Amino acid sequence: MTTTTPPITLDDVRDAAAQLKGVAHRTPVLRSRTLDELVGAEVFLKCENFQRIGAFKFRGAYNAASRLTPEQLARGIAAYSSGNHAQAVALAARELGTTAVIVMPEDTPASKLAATAGYGAEIVTYDRYTGDRVAIGEALAAERGLSLIPPYEHPHVMAGQGTAALELVEEIGELDAVLTPVGGGGLIAGTATAVKGLHPRTRVIGVEPEAGDDTKRSLEAGRRVTIPVPRTIADGQAAETPGELTFSVNRRLVDEIALVSDEQIKDAMRFAFERLKIVVEPSGATPLAALLAGRAGRVTGRVGMIVSGGNIGAERFAQLCGSGSS
Repeated sequence: MTTTTPPITLDDVRDAAAQLKGVAHRTPVLRSRTLDELVGAEVFLKCENFQRIGAFKFRGAYNAASRLTPEQLARGIAAYSSGNHAQAVALAARELGTTAVIVMPEDTPASKLAATAGYGAEIVTYDRYTGDRVAIGEALAAERGLSLIPPYEHPHVMAGQGTAALELVEEIGELDAVLTPVGGGGLIAGTATAVKGLHPRTRVIGVEPEAGDDTKRSLEAGRRVTIPVPRTIADGQAAETPGELTFSVNRRLVDEIALVSDEQIKDAMRFAFERLKIVVEPSGATPLAALLAGRAGRVTGRVGMIVSGGNIGAERFAQLCGSGSS
């Protein structure tokens, strides 16, 4: 009988939490009576839109970057990202006294490009619909002798992302369900590892945009499935295929994947702004969208949610959520 060692464990998430102490923010958990009444559950929102760089990604990026050797740090870091991981690596590099080169799609929202450059990173752009960001990033790292930190396919990154859920459960206690966005699968892999490690009966529900259902298809097929590059407002979830490491965790620990439309995401962003008084980017709004639209099945009791980020410019937010949006 053969056994497969999981890429991360609860101890790895706890170790990441110790590594991030005093560096990452311990983000707030918000409540809303209106939301509870609408969905018929007690909802606890872990607001990673208040994390450094405005998203959970700082947790994984710093956890990975801070473990590089002095020699590796002296040479610099490379990464590829649609936006939030780019900013996270750029800030982590600055915090650690090194440099970062980031491969980013040409159509990355302007606010994310500007923020990444603002943290001091060099940006190399590519066409997400024709280019292979992994190949570009690996070639660039090899050419310049840089340490590559991918956005999710890395144990330290996955463990770092799981610290958000670890904090949530430590503060709130056992939950009946936890919802989280799914892109490449790093956040939900870390979340599931932390939550199931502490409370095995808690349901872990991932949420994807309808156009980007690669993880749902993969879990149903029992193998990683590749789809065309998704066209969705949830740019942080425009993954074509789940990561190999992340999928090895998620196929064991994730209970369900829900899908939401772009219109439902807009409705959730608008609700968060008007009723919760927080700004949430499209990807960060998908779990809220699933609850509000009833796309996560019958969810009752105590429900946790990772609001993964709030990186969206004022113009783009108004375009998506204003009265004239379509």
